[in-house]
Amino acid sequence: MPASAPASPGGPVAARAPWRRGRAVAGGVLLLVGVVLLPLGLAATWARAELSQTDSYVASVAPLAGNTAVQDAVVHDVTDGVMAHIRLDGLLDAVPRAERPALRRHVTRGLRGFVDKQVRQVVTGRGFPAMWNGVHRAAHRTLDGSLAASGRSPVTLDLTPVVDRVRRQLSHNGMGLDLVHRVPRAGVEIVLLKAPDVPRVRAVYRVVRTGALLLPPAAVLCLAGGLLLARHRRRALICTGLGCAVAAALLAAALALVRGRALDALPAVVSRPAAGAYADALTGPLLGGVWLLAGAGALTARLAAAGPPAARALLARRLARAAAGP
Repeated sequence: MPASAPASPGGPVAARAPWRRGRAVAGGVLLLVGVVLLPLGLAATWARAELSQTDSYVASVAPLAGNTAVQDAVVHDVTDGVMAHIRLDGLLDAVPRAERPALRRHVTRGLRGFVDKQVRQVVTGRGFPAMWNGVHRAAHRTLDGSLAASGRSPVTLDLTPVVDRVRRQLSHNGMGLDLVHRVPRAGVEIVLLKAPDVPRVRAVYRVVRTGALLLPPAAVLCLAGGLLLARHRRRALICTGLGCAVAAALLAAALALVRGRALDALPAVVSRPAAGAYADALTGPLLGGVWLLAGAGALTARLAAAGPPAARALLARRLARAAAGP
């Protein structure tokens, strides 16, 4: 009876080794891509909502109507717009020419203080939040139209409703001066987006709109595929959770860096506290999502490192607390 042949070193086990290594590498690459795409998809979704959804934008900036820095900036801009249309030449005709410059400065300073007070009463009044929301709703609709069209019209914040209210306040000024007809009926506008910048913002918007549709599902598919291909899924889940937490933290740091540089690049005439309040209001939902992603990633890594029994125990404790009520 012939002896059995020795096992070949190139048998089935050795043949499966390259496949296993390739599967592990593919799983790792998919997990890495998913970890990178997840915060990018979150940022793209936020940007698409702020740029294309008027209600979302108005809801973000509505609390700024009560922000002191923003109110001061609006008062300053509206007062400048009103004072630019007030002329005192006719009032100083009876004054000797040599005394006119000093008297003009004195009267102008007094008038500015009076107009500033009237504007501040409007800006801090009960009706200002409704005007504020209406002004921003109109501005965002203009922005939406500019992004959808192919023109180069600038996007402005039209403060005409505020100026109209100031006109009514000045009509009862009690100073014996006819200031109402001197206030500009066209209102005061703050340029949010200059005409040369519109094409660049439109190109960014198109990229963001596509990214918001593609990046989130791509991230989920990559993460799911990477976990399915991973040989050690518990270890892969730990690394994925930590990776998501780190990626979210890096996105938060990048947002803080961009915010600081954008504020530093503003012209001197723009109020930095007001601009900072705007930036914080607009990026608040994004930062909330970023830190939620970071927390979810850290919690996932912790539960995966603790093992299934610890995860089940933690879940049971949370369910018990939820059932017990407050």
